[in-house]
Amino acid sequence: MEMKTITETEALQRVASYCSAAERCRTEVFEKLQKWSIPPAGIERILFYLEREGYLDEERYCRAFVKDKYRFDKWGRRKIAQALHLKKISSACVNRGLQEIDQHEYRRGLCKLLEAKRRTIHAGDDYQRNAKLVRFALGRGFEMSDIRACLPGLVEELYPD
Repeated sequence: MEMKTITETEALQRVASYCSAAERCRTEVFEKLQKWSIPPAGIERILFYLEREGYLDEERYCRAFVKDKYRFDKWGRRKIAQALHLKKISSACVNRGLQEIDQHEYRRGLCKLLEAKRRTIHAGDDYQRNAKLVRFALGRGFEMSDIRACLPGLVEELYPD
């Protein structure tokens, strides 16, 4: 099946609608325009227009991404930062977005997550169970210092300094 080529104007209308539906980053829109075979100069003109008119905003996107991944997907700061890095969001923007997570709420959320996971883990002893909890939390992108705070005394035996 042959794909119909679209004009730059049609592409602009489509991506403006795409950006209006949900927060998007420059990389997502760039890849979509490339897929539509829009020439590089056209892509830059479209992206410039979208940024100038407020359809694309890296700071706004970053804040929304951090909030959603933390609240709904229960991701830790490291995993969120990695995902934003892959979307080519600047480090400064990522750091500002991550600072908006309340540390007390972050730790409380991690502790609840670990408690829920603890009930589903099958292990021979406490040592194995705690090792699995630590690996689980690290895989979710949480920092060891926060894991230690949620599993006091248990993590030290697994990972002594």
